[in-house]
Amino acid sequence: MKKVLFILCSLVFQLGVSQNSYIVVEAQFDSYGPAESQFYLTNDNGDTILHHAPTTSNEYYIDTLWTNPGLHTAILLDSYGDGWLTNSMVGSFRVWNNCQDTIVEYICSNTNFFATEVISFNLGPCLPNGPPAPACVPAKVIINLDQFQSETSWEITDTSGNVVSSGSGYGSSPNYAAIVIPVCIPKGDLFFTIYDSYGDGLNGSLWQGQDGSYYVVQCNDTLIYGTDPAFGTDTTHSFTSDSCSPILGCIDPAYVEFNIFASVSDSSCSILKVFGCVDSTMFNYDSTCNTMDFIDSCTFKLILHDLVGNGWVGSQLKLYTVYDTLVYTHTGGFSDIYYIDLPAPSLVTARFFIDNLAVLTTIECGFTIINPEGDTIISIVPPFIDALLDYTFITNCGNTCVEKVFGCPDTLACNYSEGVNTPTSCTYPVQYYDCNNQCITDSDEDGVCNENEIIGCQDPLMYNYNILATDSGACDSFIYGCTDVTMFNYDLNANSDNGSCEPFVYGCIDSIMFNFNPLANVDNNTCTPYVYGCTDPSSLNYNSSANTEDFSCIAYVYGCMDSSALNYDSTANTDNNSCVDVVEGCMDQSADNFDPTANTVDSNSCLYDAGCYGNPGEPYWLNDPCYAWVIDVDDYCCDNEWDNICQATYDYCEGTWVGPLPKRFDRKLIMITDVLGRPVTEIKNQLLFYIYDDGTVQKKLIK
Repeated sequence: MKKVLFILCSLVFQLGVSQNSYIVVEAQFDSYGPAESQFYLTNDNGDTILHHAPTTSNEYYIDTLWTNPGLHTAILLDSYGDGWLTNSMVGSFRVWNNCQDTIVEYICSNTNFFATEVISFNLGPCLPNGPPAPACVPAKVIINLDQFQSETSWEITDTSGNVVSSGSGYGSSPNYAAIVIPVCIPKGDLFFTIYDSYGDGLNGSLWQGQDGSYYVVQCNDTLIYGTDPAFGTDTTHSFTSDSCSPILGCIDPAYVEFNIFASVSDSSCSILKVFGCVDSTMFNYDSTCNTMDFIDSCTFKLILHDLVGNGWVGSQLKLYTVYDTLVYTHTGGFSDIYYIDLPAPSLVTARFFIDNLAVLTTIECGFTIINPEGDTIISIVPPFIDALLDYTFITNCGNTCVEKVFGCPDTLACNYSEGVNTPTSCTYPVQYYDCNNQCITDSDEDGVCNENEIIGCQDPLMYNYNILATDSGACDSFIYGCTDVTMFNYDLNANSDNGSCEPFVYGCIDSIMFNFNPLANVDNNTCTPYVYGCTDPSSLNYNSSANTEDFSCIAYVYGCMDSSALNYDSTANTDNNSCVDVVEGCMDQSADNFDPTANTVDSNSCLYDAGCYGNPGEPYWLNDPCYAWVIDVDDYCCDNEWDNICQATYDYCEGTWVGPLPKRFDRKLIMITDVLGRPVTEIKNQLLFYIYDDGTVQKKLIK
């Protein structure tokens, strides 16, 4: 199988301040555009700035593109090699802007058929207020003629009555031909008028022919349905013309997300196609694939019809594929059959060409195409076939999936099947028998195969009687006893068990042992003597070797066993690591040396401040009884300073003073002031200063 993968890359550029020019690109494709044609536009860096491939026959394309000045190149492609030109349509390519007018204009003709046409051009700066709106937007007028073709004409006018497009002169067209006219018309409200010079419209059935019809199509939407042929001399329809909205999607056919209708990439391409059989019910299903692998070509059945049976008299049916143009004619009879090879899946266009001698017999012709599976792909049966009308269809040759063929693939099996790819169970003959269950070898013809003959005692009164024996052998008498070799009293000579067997019972058979077993008949050397002790595992003195309890068990008593610890427990026999060390210290929070870590009171260690001048403990702590006595009898020592008189008084208390006790001079109170030096009288609960005539000052707080 061959696969052709076309990956079309398109770069999208956003308008920026550096892009100081623009172009309007117009392209008119022929009827084979979707299958054959496309174009690229590159800038002076070689970057692709525009790519388009038509999706409809005779498509007209127009777009405005911002770009930079410089050398640009247009590449026009046609895969068939005959250019953008058919009998009914002349293709063209044009590039222009308001500054340079027409920059490139290429009109296809019979003298310049091409597969690839490269056109280079220079673009100058062009910055209008904005790119000009297209003068027109594309649409199609479709006229299905009757047999009086020259009578028909039409025109499209705007609301002011101006003719913006028109058509006539179809006299040379075949009877009932379908005429597709691409037009470019303004946006807005318009009127379509069709005329018939004779006055019978397209009502060909009045004259034993076929009726005609007419349509106006824009953006794949039919704006006017002219299905009533009896319009007389003329009929007018109003409609609104507008530009086509871009269709966003993945435009790369190599991706699963590819949208054949998309015109602008939206970066939705994400998963590359992996071809294979994606039908999980098939033999060759591949879970790693995401896209069905179709057969790329096969043989189709082409049937050419003729109602009268006299052939087509030179008329032809042409089939246009991506690789070739196939031509067929009807040579006579009601049906002419051909077998043709077509690519698949692929778009094929069929067109009927009428010979001048057969103009009046067109309605007798038709064709049908059937795929190898018997499915009708397209069928245009007479009466009536439109001359020069494109009949498009998609070929289908099926996919590469292989049906599961169930059966037994083993040639040795009785149910062997040829061509199996999915094995099921196989059925085999029984050994020594064929598939018909007959012996392969039976020398004595007793119905028992030689390999299956059983020789044995056939006497039912004997010990070794064999009910299955097919041939007589030696017989043995019955000998009764214990015949079980696993039993304690097994009898080697017995051949018939009499129910006397005694099983082996292993154990200690010594009655003075701890584990003596009175039922044992075989000593197994497991005797264990008595071992006395505490057998309770939860006790302090548990003895794992003891097997007999002596009631000496001692229960666990958990606690601190350290006699120096704070929480020593004299009743505990098992230390549980709960001991707390003794920490002696001052535990009075009001003391200056309070120890938060202490857990044992040391009353002698607490130190208290007297609240006198100086730092705590200067010159002594309040704990010192002599210091407490001194500041009580001489408040000067507390309120002012610790002088020699204070120290002498202290030494006197301790008994270390020698000589008379010093005394302070008699002094006289001069005044009392507050902290601001203002004279006051004694006031309770307020700090006051007492000033004496000896120059001393005493602070007091009287409560």
